[in-house]
Amino acid sequence: MKNILTNRVYELRSSIGTTQEELAEAVGVTRQTIIAIEKGNYTPSVCLAIKLARYFKKPLESVFIYET
Repeated sequence: MKNILTNRVYELRSSIGTTQEELAEAVGVTRQTIIAIEKGNYTPSVCLAIKLARYFKKPLESVFIYET
């Protein structure tokens, strides 16, 4: 059985009208990192995941969804 981590970063970012560049600057990463997270090609560290959740003012579990 495969474990899958998905995220709602694109959805949440779009809903508040923030650009990838603005989000990247706010959480201290590059725009390329945000692109990779949104595409599901990169799993952020716990610290970065928490920063993203705090940026969106959402619980971590509503930004990143772990499925088994």
